[in-house]
Amino acid sequence: MTTTESTRPVLTLSGEAVIKIAQLIAQEGADEQLGLRVAVKAGGCSGFSYEMFFDPDTNPDDQVATFGTVLVKVDASSAEHLTGATLNYSDGIQGAGFSVDNPNAQRSCGCGKSFS
Repeated sequence: MTTTESTRPVLTLSGEAVIKIAQLIAQEGADEQLGLRVAVKAGGCSGFSYEMFFDPDTNPDDQVATFGTVLVKVDASSAEHLTGATLNYSDGIQGAGFSVDNPNAQRSCGCGKSFS
């Protein structure tokens, strides 16, 4: 893992998340600038919600980290909500999907998509 700074990345990825994201990026047939943007937006039933999408652009204030071949981008305002969080992926009997283990979340809703 490398980062643009000498500090720990804002957000870490589990091994399963790295594998799944790398597969999804490969399906896009994208260039090496395409990365996963993880953001926190106002909204959701608990106050904030997570947003994830592939983004070819990197902004000057982004925190950027590389996990294997996966580039992860977090904007400055989202970084304060995501510091120390881990992005996980699971594919099991309950269904497949990503989840965020966030030590900054004081509470989250039943759907697991929003927090405060």
